Amino acid sequence: MADVPDSAISEKFLAGTGPGGQNVNKVATACQLRVNVYALGLDPDAYKRLKTLAGSRMTGDGELIILARRYRTQEANRADARARLSELIDAALVRPERRIKTKPSKAAKARRIDSKKARSTVKAGRGRIRGTE
Repeated sequence: MADVPDSAISEKFLAGTGPGGQNVNKVATACQLRVNVYALGLDPDAYKRLKTLAGSRMTGDGELIILARRYRTQEANRADARARLSELIDAALVRPERRIKTKPSKAAKARRIDSKKARSTVKAGRGRIRGTE
């Protein structure tokens, strides 16, 4: 689990959405977590991966916004938001394995050439028939 300093996080509690009657209308249970990504001390590659993984949740100012409203209680939504934040950061810290370049085998090249030749003869047969006069 990633260590996120509390100084980098700001929390805001909002009214939830959907059915729920008075609980939804009166109580601010949804949690919006805003994290200053620059304060996390990530290396540039991890920052790029985090930006890609976050997508539209990342603002232009380098803030990551996570909205949690899955649960009925404020505490559960707060814990959910923090868990999702740490999962996102952990995923960004994992370096993807480099792909080893491979070349097509001789058999694959031969199959490709054969199919191209077959297609070529089909297309050549579509032209006008010329007489030998």
